[in-house]
Amino acid sequence: MNDQTPEPPPPRPNTVTCTRCGRTAEGVPLTWTCSVENGTRLYFCETCARTHLRAIESRLDSSWW
Repeated sequence: MNDQTPEPPPPRPNTVTCTRCGRTAEGVPLTWTCSVENGTRLYFCETCARTHLRAIESRLDSSWW
């Protein structure tokens, strides 16, 4: 009988995915935008956020842009 318990795998860094284009990043970069739509948290990379800045500032849901 083996009394040793296996070591858990090292923790993986949290990755986020841009809701618009699918780009991924480790953690949440400071240049990304976060939006809560219908109770769901959505992340947008800096390229998508800059492209749709007016719609984001107007608080339009991402489905509109």
